[in-house]
Amino acid sequence: MNVTLIEHTPNPERTVALAARLCYSPTSIDNLREKLAESDIESFLDKIMSLGHHSVLEHASFTFGIEGISRVTTHQMVRHRIASFSQQSQRYVSHKDEFTSIMPDTIAENSEARQIFAFMSETVHKAYAQLVEMGIPPEDARYILPNATETKIIMTMNARELLHFFELRCCQRAQWEIREMSIEMLRLVKSIAPVIFRQAGPGCVSDPCPEGKFCCGQTTEVREFYKVLK
Repeated sequence: MNVTLIEHTPNPERTVALAARLCYSPTSIDNLREKLAESDIESFLDKIMSLGHHSVLEHASFTFGIEGISRVTTHQMVRHRIASFSQQSQRYVSHKDEFTSIMPDTIAENSEARQIFAFMSETVHKAYAQLVEMGIPPEDARYILPNATETKIIMTMNARELLHFFELRCCQRAQWEIREMSIEMLRLVKSIAPVIFRQAGPGCVSDPCPEGKFCCGQTTEVREFYKVLK
């Protein structure tokens, strides 16, 4: 898996702080920009975050390039509707010459399971290649490809939606692949906007576990992990 932060709003925390200040100030935007000192940004962001004034976070966006993940994970990602996605097409990109599957550790660590997985991946690849060689369009041959098929995707989210995304997908109960991806995304945005994402992570980081009776039972360990995450 390879996760990169391709682009982001320049000076995202300054942009958010400026938008928040505007809501409570009668002065012009130019005057606000001149008066907004770097030393004020952190304290002001802390204030609006504590007040739940999260709409201003939507002015900061982040674009990620994600490779080496499965279609299992991208199917989960696109459920987050306040985002933009561009995924490698199985209609126009053929897997005839190269086919990569994402193998879960639970399978890789079991020799018999690993053999079954490898056999099925090879069988599907051969069948796919045969269909394409027969003249079947890749857009139709792809119907036999498994969820494990490796894919690539570019995703853009604003800061407000990212906080919600991390709350759900960094959770210990989230599926392992999207959780690993989300943790790496969080590492990247923390280095760019440390104040905005200071308390980011699963729901139990700053509040009681929202999973109720399904709680993983590791709240203390989880909070410590995200406290030191860099």
